[in-house]
Amino acid sequence: MPAETAISRSVLSDTVRDRLLEAILDGRYPPGSRIVETRAAREFGTSQAPVREALRDLEALGVVEISPFRGARVRRPSREELLEAYVVRSELEALVVRLATPRLTDDDLERLAGYLEAMHRAAAAGDVVGEASADASFHGHLVDVAGNGTLKRVWGMLEPYSRTYITIAVAGADRHLIAGLHGPVLEALRARDVTLADAAIRHHFADAKDMLAGLWTDPEPDETDRAPAHTPRARTGTLRGRAENSERTG
Repeated sequence: MPAETAISRSVLSDTVRDRLLEAILDGRYPPGSRIVETRAAREFGTSQAPVREALRDLEALGVVEISPFRGARVRRPSREELLEAYVVRSELEALVVRLATPRLTDDDLERLAGYLEAMHRAAAAGDVVGEASADASFHGHLVDVAGNGTLKRVWGMLEPYSRTYITIAVAGADRHLIAGLHGPVLEALRARDVTLADAAIRHHFADAKDMLAGLWTDPEPDETDRAPAHTPRARTGTLRGRAENSERTG
């Protein structure tokens, strides 16, 4: 395969991956639902090859599982698996705030405050996806400020996985509580207090983890295929790290 063709195909599969991930994050493909290659290819105006590659990328990310003869579906992990992932996410976020706090500008703090306000507005309106987006942007901006490329790559792999299930799939989650957990974090950041910020982010994730533990149910062993609420729309966007669209908790 010529190099130019390989690069073009790779870019196309990345675009499809990001759009499929967006559809998963905003709940159009809930956990357990199938993603049909032919249907997705029609929606995105591509052949099946980039869709297949995109699904493999999402499988590596942990949000999709691919089985012989059954195709691809959005994963519904066990409660234990999710709680383990949240422990790792908490440690990553603690490192983020330790690196970011000394680098924060007044503009950064104003931007974080804007994301927090957006979370509260979305919670009041019952807009789960909007709250998830603002939440992810809050944390993603801190990752950007931290200025560590390796940390950003690792965070970018785990954040969509966590957010998919914790913010979209958990019925009964207290949206106001989720938004409110960010307030003490922002206050610690405003004080430019690294120790306080570290403690605040760990408390944030401990509370969110406890809420998840009380709400998440393990998948049924014989869970049948489900169709998505509706097929994904072809929308632009990138797997930003994944913050600036983003779309969960934590």
